Amino acid sequence: MQVASSLNSYKMENNSQAGILRIFVSSTDQFRQSPLYEFIVFQAKKEGIAGATVLKGMLGYGASSVIHSYKFWEVSEKVPTVIELIDEEDKLLSFYEKIKPQLEMMKYGCLATFDTTTILMYKSGEKKLF
Repeated sequence: MQVASSLNSYKMENNSQAGILRIFVSSTDQFRQSPLYEFIVFQAKKEGIAGATVLKGMLGYGASSVIHSYKFWEVSEKVPTVIELIDEEDKLLSFYEKIKPQLEMMKYGCLATFDTTTILMYKSGEKKLF
């Protein structure tokens, strides 16, 4: 069974191989007065990447060894944030090269990883019309 989005040419097949690009940033990282994670997701959609998800962490630390956590009384919510992108390996690595300059500009650093995975199920849902 093949399922394809009308916005991209990649047909994700069940039981097929795909790549996952993960970019670890802070929820407060900005690019052009917008959250960095929003910039990356919108660019991924524009480039036809098959899927993107942003995950906000509760607690974590990175290269700086400073622990960041969510506390409801804090004014700014500075928490670890992971942007996961899934598509074909070549397409993801090409996309990474396009956004790499923005990632290199991040004052407090970031981390990007790439893994291969197996698509167990990919099923499009029905769009709701409002």
